[in-house]
Amino acid sequence: GTGLNKFRTQFPERFFDVGIAEQHAVTFAAGLACDGLKPIVAIYSTFLQRAYDQIVHDVALQSLPVRFAIDRAGLVGADGPTHAGVYDIAFLANLPNIVLMAPADELELANMVETSLAINDRPSAFRYPRGSIYGAELVANSNVIDIGKGRIIIEGQKLAIVSYGTLLAQALCVAKMVKDNNGFDITVVDARFARPLDTNLLDILAQNHDVLITLEEGVVGGFGSLVAQYFSDKEYACVRLKHIVLPDYPIEHADTKVQLELANLGAEQIYNKLLHLIS
Repeated sequence: GTGLNKFRTQFPERFFDVGIAEQHAVTFAAGLACDGLKPIVAIYSTFLQRAYDQIVHDVALQSLPVRFAIDRAGLVGADGPTHAGVYDIAFLANLPNIVLMAPADELELANMVETSLAINDRPSAFRYPRGSIYGAELVANSNVIDIGKGRIIIEGQKLAIVSYGTLLAQALCVAKMVKDNNGFDITVVDARFARPLDTNLLDILAQNHDVLITLEEGVVGGFGSLVAQYFSDKEYACVRLKHIVLPDYPIEHADTKVQLELANLGAEQIYNKLLHLIS
């Protein structure tokens, strides 16, 4: 299910199948990291929850460079609520020394895999969805990206949407709606990192916009909460914040596009949420 069958065939001596023993997988990887190897733990987001104790005690507290490839992040269509990866941002966001990444497309995913392999002093994780996402059809090359650096996709005014992960596609649709219906550009940012946050970029956005909106395919307590905590720790009054997250109820089996609408994360629904802010 994690797509490692080809890797297993090509590199049998570098592949370890522990079945569904997620706790063992994480502790085993911690031991490998202690001995100088570069383990990648590939587990569905929803099942990584089973190994939370091991992530905390065996990896994070010792700041071991275990890399977590978090599959099935976000809503998962026909796999339904049992397999929906909606909690990983929140349950990893409070751990010490961890680097948390979420790509918006295939090229960024390849870059984040490369980046995680270059991180040798602490744990790291990158989350990605079930199925295909927007971006390059074939990734030929990948590069290490600057840790904790987001990127501005559209530079605008008044409102800034800071998206974490694949909902960047929704944010770009919303920006087009605002341009077509309201006559101005809003800023759209691909955060890339939840930890460490790009605080320099957040400060610039706060200074130049009336409202800062965070967007993520995860529950409350994740990326948006980290942004809110950052601004709450500052001594001066900051920009108005609005957080758009998954609702506090499970989303049943459906096409992923339908699921996003059921979760009020469709582009038109997000736009409607912003209308009163725009006016």
